[in-house]
Amino acid sequence: MAAPAVEGAAVTALRSVLRRVRLAAERSGRTVNDVRAVAVGKTKPISLIQQVYDAGHRYFGENYVQEIIEKAPQLPSDIEWHFIGHLQSNKVKSLLTAVPNLAFVEGVDNEKIATVLDRVVSNIGRPSLKVFVQVNTSGEASKSGVDPIECVDLVKYVKSRCQNLVFSGLMTIGMPNYTSTPENFKTLVNCRAEVCNAIGIAESQCELSMGMSGDFEQAIEMGSTNVRIGSTIFGAREYTNKK
Repeated sequence: MAAPAVEGAAVTALRSVLRRVRLAAERSGRTVNDVRAVAVGKTKPISLIQQVYDAGHRYFGENYVQEIIEKAPQLPSDIEWHFIGHLQSNKVKSLLTAVPNLAFVEGVDNEKIATVLDRVVSNIGRPSLKVFVQVNTSGEASKSGVDPIECVDLVKYVKSRCQNLVFSGLMTIGMPNYTSTPENFKTLVNCRAEVCNAIGIAESQCELSMGMSGDFEQAIEMGSTNVRIGSTIFGAREYTNKK
């Protein structure tokens, strides 16, 4: 009897999150349609993700290749999947082959992974893949992401050398205790201004993926167009289940 209660709680939590997203967007002079809320189901069962899908949500993300390639084929094909975080080059083919409805890779952090993604997209004949360049805005050695001063160069590489990738924006992960969140987000906003100036596009054409369960409202108020919400929707993660 416990499982239905958990699943019901996830749907209730989703509605609460979407309301908070709407209010934060309005505070920043935008509408809820200007912000994408990605429900991140890391370590959570397919049945729970299906419940959130059945409530009308379509944007979902995962952090581990093994999880997304197991879950995605068992869930509806109209889900827009996001792979979030560092991606190893030797797992690119299995990811793209198993998840044809993968919409974004949020975590291109070096030229090698960009090159491999570009080649595999071409080889398997799937449509162009949208990517966010990941920027390490906190300076933590444990975090993936390009240094902010190297961000423009990596974006230029993706734009000029990776014809099967669509550069769609920048992504960052703030510090886990949120102490430097405003500085991290401001750094990403500054990176966007530099990138857009360098490649000659409007800032509206460069998304900002920043903000998670603990700071997504602040991220939206600072300009985020893509927030990644896990535990606030699905509950605490169960790392003992991770393969």
